[in-house]
Parts: sequence; structure tokens; C-alpha cells
Amino acid sequence: MKKTIAQAGREAFNGKRVLVRVDFNVPQDETGAITDDTRIRAALPTINFLRDAHAKVVLMSHLGRPKGKTEKYSLRPVAARLKELLQKAVSTQVQFVEDCLGETARTAVAKLNPGDVCLLENLRFYPEEEKNDPEFSRQLASLGQIYVDDAFGTSHRAHASTEGVTHFLRPALAGFLLEREIVMLSETLNNPARPFATIIGGAKVSSKIGVLDHLLKKADVLIIGGAMAFSFLKARGLEVGKSLVENDQLDYCRKLEAEAKAKGIKLVLPLDVVCAAEIKAGVPTTLVSVENMPNNMIGLDVGPETISLINSVLSECKTILWNGPLGVFEVPEFAKGTYAVIDTLVDLTTKKVKTVVGGGDSVAALQAKSVKESALTHVSTGGGASLEFLEGIELPGIACLDEAGAQVGTAR
Repeated sequence: MKKTIAQAGREAFNGKRVLVRVDFNVPQDETGAITDDTRIRAALPTINFLRDAHAKVVLMSHLGRPKGKTEKYSLRPVAARLKELLQKAVSTQVQFVEDCLGETARTAVAKLNPGDVCLLENLRFYPEEEKNDPEFSRQLASLGQIYVDDAFGTSHRAHASTEGVTHFLRPALAGFLLEREIVMLSETLNNPARPFATIIGGAKVSSKIGVLDHLLKKADVLIIGGAMAFSFLKARGLEVGKSLVENDQLDYCRKLEAEAKAKGIKLVLPLDVVCAAEIKAGVPTTLVSVENMPNNMIGLDVGPETISLINSVLSECKTILWNGPLGVFEVPEFAKGTYAVIDTLVDLTTKKVKTVVGGGDSVAALQAKSVKESALTHVSTGGGASLEFLEGIELPGIACLDEAGAQVGTAR
């Protein structure tokens, strides 16, 4: 486990410049207005802890994938929203800094008082950030006396602000958001209350091989949905019409199903599907058994018989991990399966079942259905990061942090 800001204690931050990597990569509309401030709110516990500990809080983040400096990707609107969220803390000053390094950043940070907060401009205005450039990392590190990572969503990338900076700045600690992600996902994978079910959806088997292989060592139930299910169905010898299939993964599908059977793992595939000639709102749909799919149609969602089976299986489980939608939920005609699973997870959460959701598309489905994250046990803030964590991959942005119980470190 990594050392956290709570373990370090409030006194460790008193009067210190604390450089905090947050994930403020929030969605915006055409006018630049923030449409979802979930990621900003998620960082508030760490920011408030440091502010209350009289730290000088220096926040850094990326936004989008800018090609050079452009106002469209400026973090200025994010700073304004952060200031609104922190407005109850009357004594706190929130400042936007128009650069993330150089004289502009150094001057702004030098003027901070204990309890003040500043947000540096978009890290990705500099290509050196994603290149993990050592000199860029060193300049970022010079702005702080302590480093805190609270950006789980970027922890799977060895960038200057997530991994490189730790070569020049110690201690390197985990914030509350990062700590919760590590604890929740680790406990779910390594010490779940059983039976432990996993629901894996999405488009391609090839993108989930690592996850499937890792979960095969952990789970009692493996439910497969989304377009990737049609590769498994074809591997069984069924005709799947024009559904998306990865023919080069059919042998893998057969192998995985055989291994699941040998291990006593219950593998659940669709029994019926909703088909259409094209992926389009308002298009006529047909409900068919997976054994009778029309050769001129695409399977785009699971049917009611499958939903009933999934609900029956999940009702017996104590831990459930969901990654990936069961259909093309963005189109109303093909959202029922995914939304039904969400309803089931919410209901089971009230019955003390541990429900964990990971992956950007799954989170997007929750938002589309207006389901609050608090209705589930844990909703991961990391898309690619949670996927790699579920594969058992050591994330570079986490591996570089101080170990719990370690003495306060120094720059390496």
C-alpha cells in the first residue's frame, strides 16, 4: 500500500508548498462551460485536507489533447468552478496561474499564503508533459516541497506530472481519491466477498483479453455482453449475422470458455438479442434467440431472457464488478440491457452487495441514466487506468509513490 496524506499527518504540510496532481479533465460544451464537474468535486477532500493543514496548495492537471497553447483547452473555467466549490472557505484564495512552469508559475506560487490554492495552466500545452521529459519534470518539482498524486485517471501513464516529478520531489504521497481507488479495486480483486461476479462488456474481445485472463483467476461468475459476446457465440458455432466479430479471437474465446469450465467458473453469454439492420435511433428492431439471428442484421443489445438470467445470477452474489455496457446504450432502442443491469446493481447495493463500476463507458451509462455514484459502492474515476488495474498491471503513477510505513523520503 502507498503512503497517504492522512498517514503523513497534518503537521507534515504546515506552511509547505504541496504540488498536487489532480484530474480536472472535465467535459465542456461549445461555449467552454463545464457540463460535468464530478472530477473537480472528487478532488475536494484532498484539497480541503491540505488547506486545513495550512499547506500552500499548487494544483496541476491536463485538459483534453491540445496541440500547443489554445484558449479552448485552458483550465481557466475549471479554476472558476473550483473557486465556486470552495467559496464556503472564506479565508481561502483560489488563483488561476497562466502557465504551469517558468517565471509566471514561480512568482504565483511564491506569493501563496498557507491555506491558499492555485491551479496551474494545462500541462499538455507542453509536449514535454506526455514525453515525461526530465527537465520539464524537474521544473514542475521545483514548485513544491511535497508531491501528492490524486489523479487516478492518469496513473496508467508515465508522464512528467505523474511519474517524472517523483524523481525530483519527495515525499510522494497518495491523496484521498487515489487511496480510495487503490483500496476499493484491490479489495474487490484480491479479497472479495463471495460469490464474486464480473460483468464485462464492450466492443472487442481483443481490448479485454488482459482483463478476462486476470478475472479468470479471481471471479466465480463471468458475464459477457456487448459486441464482444458475438465473438464468443460464433466460437460456439452459432451464426451471428452482421454483428461485430473478431475472427482472429475465436480460438481465444474457445480457450477461455474451456478454462472457465475447468475452474468451475460460471460463464454467462446472451440467450436472446435485440437486432437491427443498422445502428440508428428509430430503426425497426427484432428480438431473436441467439440461435436464430437473421443474417442481414446486427446484434445490438441483450434481450429480456438474458436480462432475467443475469439478474438471477447476480442475486446470489456478494461482490459485483462491472466494466463495459451490454449494448449500444447511446441509442435508446439498444439501452435496455445496460440500464437493466444498472437498476439491478443499484437494488443490490441497498442489500449490502458490494458493487464496483470501472471504465469510461460504464460511467457514461450511469450518467446517461442519471444514476448518482452514491447509489453504488464505488464508481472508478479512471477509464484506461481502471482497465489496466483490472488486468493486474502495475500503474506507473502509483508505483512511483512512497510505500506506507516508509520514512519520509527525499528527491532521488
